[in-house]
Amino acid sequence: MSKSIFYHAGCPVCISAEHDIIDLIGASNVEVIHLGEDKSKIAQAEQAGVKSVPSLVTSNGNVLHINFGASLADVKG
Repeated sequence: MSKSIFYHAGCPVCISAEHDIIDLIGASNVEVIHLGEDKSKIAQAEQAGVKSVPSLVTSNGNVLHINFGASLADVKG
């Protein structure tokens, strides 16, 4: 099984959601990508269907948008 991917931008909402996701599914089951620090991954997030952060892309490709923190347009700057 492939890992889920958690995308965030480093805001307090995102950090809180990151901790909750890791607690729920385990650090070994999720890759965390901080789009504020690695903007090269924004296109990957968009291709997966991410519209805002924090978001979790499940291992089967579903996108779960969690407690709106910022749109990807905001993250792009």
